[in-house]
Amino acid sequence: MARVEDRPGNSAVNARLLALAQKTGYDILQTNGQRKYGPPPQWNGPPPPKGSEVFIGKLPRDLYEDDLVPIFEKVGTIYEMRLMMDFSGSTRGFGFVQFSSPREAERAIKELNNYEVRPNKFIGVVKSVDNCRLFVGGLPKTKTKHDIENELNKHVEGIIDVILYSSVTDKSKNRGFAFVEFQNHRLAAMARRKLLPGRVYLWDHEIQIDWAIPENDVDEETMSKVSEYFEFSVVCLS
Repeated sequence: MARVEDRPGNSAVNARLLALAQKTGYDILQTNGQRKYGPPPQWNGPPPPKGSEVFIGKLPRDLYEDDLVPIFEKVGTIYEMRLMMDFSGSTRGFGFVQFSSPREAERAIKELNNYEVRPNKFIGVVKSVDNCRLFVGGLPKTKTKHDIENELNKHVEGIIDVILYSSVTDKSKNRGFAFVEFQNHRLAAMARRKLLPGRVYLWDHEIQIDWAIPENDVDEETMSKVSEYFEFSVVCLS
């Protein structure tokens, strides 16, 4: 049976979300500053492949899943919708929709970017950032790949590999940095947020953390379509 997490003070919204969940069979749960709708109740197998997700922006703060789901269902099967939420229960004006395939995501961008959700209110739909690798600097040079992976696993989830390079002058030591690969972009973004300098120390060392592959700048055309384009790495736990 589909679940909807009750949020005090939002009874009207809760009632609409419950009706949506009962109709579709999807769960709707809020955690860590975001509310998730999905995955489909009959979904079998792994999550959709890379390229299946879009970023949605310029959302009215009181526009919720009961309005958005019917719009995005027109272009494909929604695997998961994530709306970024503030403490008042309103959205932060943006979120993400993951479809069952990259083809459906491309269709959403083509057909729903600049879609009028309310009179004179147009949403932005663009390709989502999908980086899964972080750069971690400031590591003790005596630590091994196994040491680093075990230490990071105390703080974050979803690590699938740690890439470590030996010092040129002393092969028994590393170069003081590593690349850490995660299962998906969401887990990498959560890790980046948790490991901000000054927040977490590894072996009493303050570390540096950033994307291993720099995020592409958003061009002016995209910015004109999506006024509040924030990379997921900054907002996923806000």
